[in-house]
Amino acid sequence: MNNTEFGCRATIIGSLPYKDPKEACRVVARFLKDIPAWPQLPNRTFLENMYVQYSEGFPGEVVEENRMYVDRSKDSGSALEALYNAYLVNDAEKYPISPSRAAGLHEFLSYADFSPHLVGVKGHVTGPISWGLTVTDENRRSILYDDTLADAAAKLLRLKASWQEKQLRKISSKTIIFVDEPYMASFGSAFVSISPDKVIELLNEVFGGISGISGVHCCGNTDWPVLLRSNARILSFDAYNYAESLALYKNEVKEFLLKKKGAIAWGIVPNESKTIASESVAGLKDRLEAAVAPFARDGISFRQILQQSLVTPSCGLASLTGEEVETVLQLLTELSAAIRKRYL
Repeated sequence: MNNTEFGCRATIIGSLPYKDPKEACRVVARFLKDIPAWPQLPNRTFLENMYVQYSEGFPGEVVEENRMYVDRSKDSGSALEALYNAYLVNDAEKYPISPSRAAGLHEFLSYADFSPHLVGVKGHVTGPISWGLTVTDENRRSILYDDTLADAAAKLLRLKASWQEKQLRKISSKTIIFVDEPYMASFGSAFVSISPDKVIELLNEVFGGISGISGVHCCGNTDWPVLLRSNARILSFDAYNYAESLALYKNEVKEFLLKKKGAIAWGIVPNESKTIASESVAGLKDRLEAAVAPFARDGISFRQILQQSLVTPSCGLASLTGEEVETVLQLLTELSAAIRKRYL
């Protein structure tokens, strides 16, 4: 298999509702035979919130009960210097993700029952835009708007991604790391005042720490060409709800697939309780085919697009019950098998 030719194999975005990391890994291993992803468990502890999870070691970080912020009133000069020194020599070992903040990751790394024939293994890190908008200083001002802290955040996240990837390589030599950017759904609104070039600069900083295949995930509508212009090799999106929004950019997607040899992760299985029960593999197959069809012309075939594709849930699954998670993963894996049998 060449690089990003995943052939519509299945994986997940990351979050699951379980509190027991062993149970979460058992479910992942049971369903995701080709590309398992380590389970993020935000219901287990506040420290596994997707923003707090990667903040460990950030200069001025304060965690108080269910709040995390950056205290700029403290002298963080030495901590910033240490971060930049580690960045300059790519010493990711100084900024690991500890078991208290990612029990699912550490259980995953020691889990013994994965298939010996993995296509790859997937990890994830919160993106610098979403992290920088959500994490605030002591005055509740987003640190994204402080140039020094925004740059430091991107460098910390780069080191976290690099450290994580090195650990995942113990399971498979082929690694995929998604940079999750839910707040890109607000890009261009009055709530997010940042230029497209700055978005790309910060994202590319994080991608620079990933030597395997990097992806970017956004679970809402956004300015897709901005993400396609970044160094991401995979564009992951909620295709169940927003396929039409990506179809507005056929030329940009075609260039991404043909020139950059990129891939699309189609989030085609819904992650909402009210919708899951009414879906079927046949219905989701029709929906995926309809989402792919607008791009299959002008030098790129339907089959080629599917070859350069993954299928995933529309976003994380932490809000579901365990039974619903298994329904989603059953639909996902059966859909992948149906598409592969029909087209690949």
